[in-house]
Amino acid sequence: MLLGLSLSSAVVAADSPIASLTVNDAPKERYLTLDATIEPVMAATVSAQTSGRILSINYDVNDRVPANASLLRITSTEQGASLAAAEAEYARALALNTDAQAQLKRYSELFPQGAISKGDMDRITAQAKSAQGAVKAAKAQVEKARESVAYTQVYAPFSGIVTQRHVEIGEAVAPGQALLSGYSLDQMRAVLMVPQQYLRALKNNPQIEIALDDGRRFELNDFQVFNFASGVGHNFEVRVPFPDKTRDLAPSTMAKASFVIDKRPMVLIPQSALYTQNELSAVYLKQGDDFLLTQVRVGEKQGDQVVILAGLKAGDEIALNAYDALLKQRTP
Repeated sequence: MLLGLSLSSAVVAADSPIASLTVNDAPKERYLTLDATIEPVMAATVSAQTSGRILSINYDVNDRVPANASLLRITSTEQGASLAAAEAEYARALALNTDAQAQLKRYSELFPQGAISKGDMDRITAQAKSAQGAVKAAKAQVEKARESVAYTQVYAPFSGIVTQRHVEIGEAVAPGQALLSGYSLDQMRAVLMVPQQYLRALKNNPQIEIALDDGRRFELNDFQVFNFASGVGHNFEVRVPFPDKTRDLAPSTMAKASFVIDKRPMVLIPQSALYTQNELSAVYLKQGDDFLLTQVRVGEKQGDQVVILAGLKAGDEIALNAYDALLKQRTP
């Protein structure tokens, strides 16, 4: 059975200047460490909403883009002509409506006097309503044409970095064709796949530590667990958002995610007590008046401590600093 370690006060033996600690039996939390991938919360591919040729591209791959910046421009000759035609039709509809409303007003004044028949009055009323409807339809066509012209200028939906360019200058594009891809720097998250047998432990201890390769660690308890398992491996995807404005995280980089899965007796020693050289992992174990180098089998790291799977037992006394013990023992 694995044993636990509580660090007693570092002591110096009467006949030795080497500081030491005693291994004791104490239960410790056991962590599961999994690989995680850093990814942006917001990522998008901007597509063309109108047809034409690419006139200019203002940003390239790896460029930082502010929100609402103009990404590229598409030819607008056809769209401009459509807008001009729509505006002309709108002006014509307004003129016809003005005349129709004026006639309706005159007929409305004459009808009570019996100068206008009921049929003529109904006809003029219908013409006036039709003219009003034509104005609304023409106005809608103008708005549609203006929107089509606006589509020739493609803007960034959010601030971020361009990751891929799908078109070149002079290339013809059609609606739905991909133009540029990118992601936002404002919000990043770590994504990990949790095996089915550890999902309950994660929900019972809802805290995940994310360790980055630059040494930074984040203790996070706000995460999302998918309600379905993957078809391959039967793992559950877990998404852990980082604090806002963590802008120096690069997507697709790796991290380590750790969380508590149970509590059991185990041996933990400080990293300073472990001597490593090539494939050798050892500690300086006190035997009599001397500290002898003793090989151990190590497990995962937990903070500034490391799990010892074999080679130590409760009551063993080891050097607090293995390299200090090595130097002092070599000193005549």
